[in-house]
Amino acid sequence: MENAKIFIVVKTYPSRSSKYIETVCTAGFREDGSWIRLYPIPFRFCDYQNRYKKYQWIEAKIEKNTKDTRPESYRIVDVKNIKPGELIDTKKDGWEKRKDIIFKKSKIYKNKNEIINLAYENKISLAIFKPKEFINFHVKNVNIEEQEISYQDMMKQPDLFDLSNTNKRDLMPLLSKKFFYEFIDDQDKKSTLSIIDWEIGQLYLNCLKNSNSEEEAVEKVKKQYLDNFFQKKDLYLYLGTTDKWHYRKPKNPFVIIGVFYPPR
Repeated sequence: MENAKIFIVVKTYPSRSSKYIETVCTAGFREDGSWIRLYPIPFRFCDYQNRYKKYQWIEAKIEKNTKDTRPESYRIVDVKNIKPGELIDTKKDGWEKRKDIIFKKSKIYKNKNEIINLAYENKISLAIFKPKEFINFHVKNVNIEEQEISYQDMMKQPDLFDLSNTNKRDLMPLLSKKFFYEFIDDQDKKSTLSIIDWEIGQLYLNCLKNSNSEEEAVEKVKKQYLDNFFQKKDLYLYLGTTDKWHYRKPKNPFVIIGVFYPPR
């Protein structure tokens, strides 16, 4: 058990859990520049004073997650004692300050096979990846019923955290769409990886509120990524392995858990 100071750069879209009701995977950097994953966190059930934003420093007591053998995986001992600190926004030199923290000691990978092999050797499960070129942005339909975990089933499970004062029915909507980046690495090898960060899920929900159909909302999301991100931003991908596929060959175990997008 240790007290740690962490710069948060990743928050994935909340997922349903039969054990923890709803969880978020968080990742960031320690003060020495090394990666750390914090999971599980029932983020939306935390008290407001314990919630934190992306690109904000936090202090928390952590311990190694013994149920997750990936090298960067830890858990927060008590979410009620999370202390959000300085937020590095994009005002003034915000993007440069973020770069100083993120790129301090972290390698920027450009080769797909390199990170896959390192994951299989359990040397990394988180990485910053810089594609040679972005090719396309894809959207696929998802069967929501297959994702649904009934409220009654969730109530049968013991809670890891004390959620007695929360409204457990107030869950984030399940997404009927799944989003993918298609890109090539420095050897021109193509990858199509799913994006599970909170930002894209929330963007789709916001577009859906202001659209007449799911198709119209999807087109608005596509336009944001194809016309804005791909054309105007200097994109870096935060990649993370899934626990299920971390050791399994020959599948690529990585998904896109976040995007760093300073202006070009």
